[in-house]
Amino acid sequence: MPEIIDIGARRELFVDDFLLDTLKDARLDLKHPERREVSFTCDAPWEDNVAGFYSVFQDGSEVRLYYRSGITDWDNEDNTQCYAMAVSTDGGLTFTRPELGLVQWQESTQNNLLQAGGVPQIPPAFLDANPACPPDQRYKGLTARWQELYAQISPDGLRWQNVIDGPVKMTGTFDTINTAFWDACARCYRSYTRYFINMTDETTTENVLGGKPTVVRAIQCSTSEDFIHWEPPLPLSYHDNENQIQLYTNSILPCPGAEHIYVGFPNRYVQERKPIDEHPYFGVNDALFMSSRDGLSWMRCLDAWVRPGLDPRNWTERNNYPTWGIVETSPAEWSMYISEHYRQPDAPCLLRRLSIRPHGFMSLHAGYDGGEVVTRPFLFSGRELRLNFSTSAIGVIRVEIQNEHGNPRPGFTMEDMEAIYGDELDRPVAWQNGGELSSLIGQPIRLRFLLKDADLYAMRTI
Repeated sequence: MPEIIDIGARRELFVDDFLLDTLKDARLDLKHPERREVSFTCDAPWEDNVAGFYSVFQDGSEVRLYYRSGITDWDNEDNTQCYAMAVSTDGGLTFTRPELGLVQWQESTQNNLLQAGGVPQIPPAFLDANPACPPDQRYKGLTARWQELYAQISPDGLRWQNVIDGPVKMTGTFDTINTAFWDACARCYRSYTRYFINMTDETTTENVLGGKPTVVRAIQCSTSEDFIHWEPPLPLSYHDNENQIQLYTNSILPCPGAEHIYVGFPNRYVQERKPIDEHPYFGVNDALFMSSRDGLSWMRCLDAWVRPGLDPRNWTERNNYPTWGIVETSPAEWSMYISEHYRQPDAPCLLRRLSIRPHGFMSLHAGYDGGEVVTRPFLFSGRELRLNFSTSAIGVIRVEIQNEHGNPRPGFTMEDMEAIYGDELDRPVAWQNGGELSSLIGQPIRLRFLLKDADLYAMRTI
């Protein structure tokens, strides 16, 4: 018999095979976000055509956007990067620049700058959910130079300082967005940072930046109890066993509402391609989706989650970076963002909103001819089964509860329920005797789904 899983009352997403036993004429299907409006245009005097490295998070009634606004001197890149913050009060649809009055730019402090030059830079920030976090360290983040990683804290997300004097002890090559967060399930801080595969003392700039790279940009994970002392980082592994895919950023975080599942939106860098001949730099990028149960072993979809699209300006290097962070724009819509028009001579950098179905990154999908899915046996603690699903006008979903051996439970068979159809995020399932499941709590069950032109994204018991 397969191992019995205890899911309690948590929401389970169909982003992997964790709960799945058998599939017949059904499959796990990657879902793609919809490109929507431009939410932010980098056209202020202190912003240039290398603006980027965006991160977002909800902070009370506003959404904060942290980003690099530009570089004032490419010959001294490390010390002349500028960082800024924008805010949204409409659920993340549009961002504006608050006048922070912190940094002088051309004899004025009427700008949204957090920093203009200096090391270390302002980090991609997160709100620390650690119950033991002191109030004056509520905002945290990791920022870096080439091989130096700095842990920073702030009481307000505007004024930052290092936790310790100098970088933390961690190996890596950190020239990207390095992310960290409080992991409430593991009760520790968790970071995702960059390292290079095949990096040696003989590695040259051409090996890293040229059209025939010898190194591979990759992601590593570390944990910490205090945000200062970090365990030796471990490389991420992938079920696809493809080890030469370059991942420029990671955008990893616990899934909102299902925090036991980690989701990531890395930017894939195809360095040897140069689709636009007149552009001076090699490379083209798209975005992927991946998920994990332990933070180290990942199910990665190699089909692009977001393609560059019809705009030729997005077919040059270092575009199509997903932001780090998910915003709940409304109860029926999540927002992420993707970068456009990086290093273009005739257009400013843009941040475009991506519209996402809540918990709808992947689905169990079957077409018109129908399909069937049976779960592994599991325990639960809720009294009602609820589904996040979508069907066509002709599509249906039916659900049967079985015992751990695959025999239907009386009163919970396919014939005991009316077919479900429509498009809902949290639909209760009922059989002829109702949807009350309390009599089955503590007993291993399986679920058998029949799908016809339908997608099942997630389920939970309450």
